[in-house]
Amino acid sequence: MSNSAKKIINDPLTCADELFEGLVLAYDGKARKVGKRSIVMNDLRPDAPALLIGGGAGHEPIYHGLVGKNMGDGAAVGDIFAAPPPDIVLEATQAVNRGKGVLYLYGNYAGDVMNFDIGAELAEEEGIEVRTVIINDDVASAPTSEKDKRRGVAGLVPIVKIAGAAAATVDTLDELVRITQKAVDHTRSVGVSTKPGSIPATGQPTFDLADDVIGLGMGIHGEKGIALIPMCTANELAPKMLDLIFGDDMELNAGDEIVLFVNSLGSTHMMELLILLKSAKPILEARGLKIHHTIVDSIVTCQEMAGVSISIMKLDDELKRLWDMPCESVGYTKL
Repeated sequence: MSNSAKKIINDPLTCADELFEGLVLAYDGKARKVGKRSIVMNDLRPDAPALLIGGGAGHEPIYHGLVGKNMGDGAAVGDIFAAPPPDIVLEATQAVNRGKGVLYLYGNYAGDVMNFDIGAELAEEEGIEVRTVIINDDVASAPTSEKDKRRGVAGLVPIVKIAGAAAATVDTLDELVRITQKAVDHTRSVGVSTKPGSIPATGQPTFDLADDVIGLGMGIHGEKGIALIPMCTANELAPKMLDLIFGDDMELNAGDEIVLFVNSLGSTHMMELLILLKSAKPILEARGLKIHHTIVDSIVTCQEMAGVSISIMKLDDELKRLWDMPCESVGYTKL
């Protein structure tokens, strides 16, 4: 391994299993391991619809670190940068099901879509009703006319927060699906990359990016974005990112309340996030937007990848009420 990819691990080929074991320990007995690589909360509301989230390992704390009180009921965990296979999706589905059906909530990546769909078919053969809502908040990954092709990125954090609050309160799967889809429809994100992460098994970078440029709109695995732009200041970068969100089809009008999430993709420090927040706030205020809640954290990551993302969720009365509910998980807690 090169110095830039030094990691405190044991065997690079067992990272997903070992980090998963550590994650279960981090829940201090409030969650348990199920089957091969699923995590499920111990204290689940009986006779209620279930929220199952999931995705590949290597992006911690998402998704599996968002299992918790008023968050996900459980998560299916894949290998490093790989979707959870159908048998893991099925074991997690069986564990969270309480007779009212299960909602799958995950990011829009081909492997996840395929494997969760197969898992849903297997579950339905056992009489478990499954519905799916796919997160596709990345405005840089496809035009408005092709929203179904957009990637799921950091907007998943407020979306899972809303879905978890809904799962803790509603009585039907239909209501859980409706609210969760509304949360997706009210959320937009854009990210930038300044340095790639690395693959634990090889130490090799996940993509190539010159030192003097920023990947505007790049995905968390290095997927193509809008453009490569010269390295610039936070004051110059904030409007470029926000303009992509403002230029999309989600109406943001004066007086609207929003959740604002400034996320580090792994190694970008809190100092930089706070400076970007300072640069972004006057732009939001000039549009008359009211920030109801701000998150500044490193939650949607790709190992030591450097870069930031900005997510905006537009609140209505229903979403605001669900947002204001407290939640607790290893990856995100709101008092």
